[in-house]
Amino acid sequence: MYRKLGLLTICLFSFQMIIAQSACSKYYPLEEGASFQYANYNSKGKLEGKVDYTVTEVSNSGDITSATMNMKYQDHKGKEIMASDYGFSCEGEVVRIDFQSLMNQQMMQQFAAVEVEVTGTDIELPNDLSVGQELADASVNVAADMGGMTMNINVETINRKVEKMEKVSTPAGDFDCVVIYSENKTKMSMMGNKIFPSRVWLAEGIGMVKQESFNQKGKLMTSTMLTQLSK
Repeated sequence: MYRKLGLLTICLFSFQMIIAQSACSKYYPLEEGASFQYANYNSKGKLEGKVDYTVTEVSNSGDITSATMNMKYQDHKGKEIMASDYGFSCEGEVVRIDFQSLMNQQMMQQFAAVEVEVTGTDIELPNDLSVGQELADASVNVAADMGGMTMNINVETINRKVEKMEKVSTPAGDFDCVVIYSENKTKMSMMGNKIFPSRVWLAEGIGMVKQESFNQKGKLMTSTMLTQLSK
């Protein structure tokens, strides 16, 4: 059960920077059929799994663009561990992710009889990004009823800022990126607070091309790399 909760947390915060959107933001393409594949590595660079994202539906209502993205996660042996559909919206010059939309029926099936409730504040990414710019914080809380007790996982994404511009080479190509630094402040039931720094490399018209997460001592824990894309 704890392993499943861990997978949920990973999916929540990987999705923050991987989602696609419409012309209201220049950093992510939004076209039905667009697909992206990412490889996840451990601290030693060993492949741990792959995640495939596909934009399956896009609709517009006034200034709001809504879309559905399908996610499939498989382990290093190619076994599918989780599949889900995510809903999100884009309005004006900012992408906003509704964390409530991440908890759909398909994902709930992964938890069988466990009741899970997700609340939080949206994470935002504006069009105009410049080095030194500070971005709004965000948070999410996962409460899981484990029969007689509730397990709470609270993660605050804080100290978000545009750190630098950098060129990145991946199996999918070379990209000019903006690097966003943030810290995930995590608190779980019966455990103290832990802060995990993270960096995300974003390319215009692509979205996330690379991500690195570190422990409290600054040592690399996990990394993610864009390996395939199709638009």
